[in-house]
Amino acid sequence: MTNFLTAPGVEYAWRTDIGRVRSRNEDSVAVDAGSGLLVVADGMGGHNAGDVASRMAIEGVIGAMQGSTGEADERLVAAVRQANQAIYDAAGEDYERSGMGTTVVAVWLRPTRLVVAHVGDSRLYRLRDGVIESLTRDHSQVQDLVDRGILTPAQARASTRKNFLSRALGTDPDVVIDSAVHTPAAGDVYLLCSDGLTNMVEDEEIVAIIRGSASLAAATELLVAQANEYGGRDNISVALARLG
Repeated sequence: MTNFLTAPGVEYAWRTDIGRVRSRNEDSVAVDAGSGLLVVADGMGGHNAGDVASRMAIEGVIGAMQGSTGEADERLVAAVRQANQAIYDAAGEDYERSGMGTTVVAVWLRPTRLVVAHVGDSRLYRLRDGVIESLTRDHSQVQDLVDRGILTPAQARASTRKNFLSRALGTDPDVVIDSAVHTPAAGDVYLLCSDGLTNMVEDEEIVAIIRGSASLAAATELLVAQANEYGGRDNISVALARLG
């Protein structure tokens, strides 16, 4: 089911779906409209509790942000780092959770400032004036090969190794967290998603669905439905925010 909220100047919609192949949903997604926080996490580890890791990432980031003060970018990075430590410690304390980890993409959206922090291959996109742009870079082995000129983007998309992460939350006590600050504009749409969407639906089709939908809730439903229509080979999580 799609969740939908409206806050002053911003609309939100979000949903997570098991897809058509996996036996359980290891994705987690949450929106705290009151503070402008959106977080998507895609758990890894299979039987080693990837769903636990993604849930801990979501709860950890939102909880840490609610209890912190200071500069926005530093606060968000500190919240993600705190979540990383919690997941790493939990994995070490329980054999059944050994090796669990998760991606995370977290956004703090304010009227004049957007802060993003991420680890892994869940993404943040911005749709502005009909043009979609990824505001994050995947932390994956295939993306590293693209950056080095060994693979083309088309080859990377077709690679059977595109889901092999080079960085994840909870697998190491000292994770490198990418962060950035952007200036939002009226009419912007921001999309956070797991790779269950982006591995199935091309960017151009994502744009067409969002622009052609009557509401963010409808766009969320259609994005998930399209990923499932194309096979739904992974869990699918989507969070959308639109500035008025």
